[in-house]
Amino acid sequence: MTKEFNPDRLDAKAFVQAGARLAGHDSLLKYERLAQEAKGLHPDLRVDWEAQGEWRAEAGTDGGQMWMHLQVQATFPMVCQRCLGPVDVPLQFNRSFRFVADEATAEALDDEVEEDLLALSREFDLHELIEDELLMTLPVVPRHDECPTQVPMASSDEDFEAAEAERPNPFAALASLRVGKSDK
Repeated sequence: MTKEFNPDRLDAKAFVQAGARLAGHDSLLKYERLAQEAKGLHPDLRVDWEAQGEWRAEAGTDGGQMWMHLQVQATFPMVCQRCLGPVDVPLQFNRSFRFVADEATAEALDDEVEEDLLALSREFDLHELIEDELLMTLPVVPRHDECPTQVPMASSDEDFEAAEAERPNPFAALASLRVGKSDK
């Protein structure tokens, strides 16, 4: 009999020890913070993910290390910062995480090791981890490789300088008042 694992309340230790695999194809709407970033553009997009548990024995000891490998692909709707039109940005990551006993251990080891550390939990929220990683993967300045419309590259209109030269100085009238007072 195989054990069923729930990604919302994952027993991380059992998942790793079983070498289990979980996969899903979720709607973007399942990830609340990510959906807020989408600002209502294409909310029907999907997030495809796969998680695999792995137990790595350590030579010379009775113990080992608990790992989870996570792959995620999604297409995320954003606004192109060049043409201000909608652009679907492909997001993907492939990361491995090592589980440690608790938050204090993770914090203590964080500066010493290169791998990403997670605190071991019997109710680990895999969807929250996926959402966090996707949020960190979002580009700061999203844009098309090639915008579908012509983007004006001028910083101002051609007649902008001429219009500025024709406008009267609003303080000219005040200057004349001041000149009048100094004569008295």
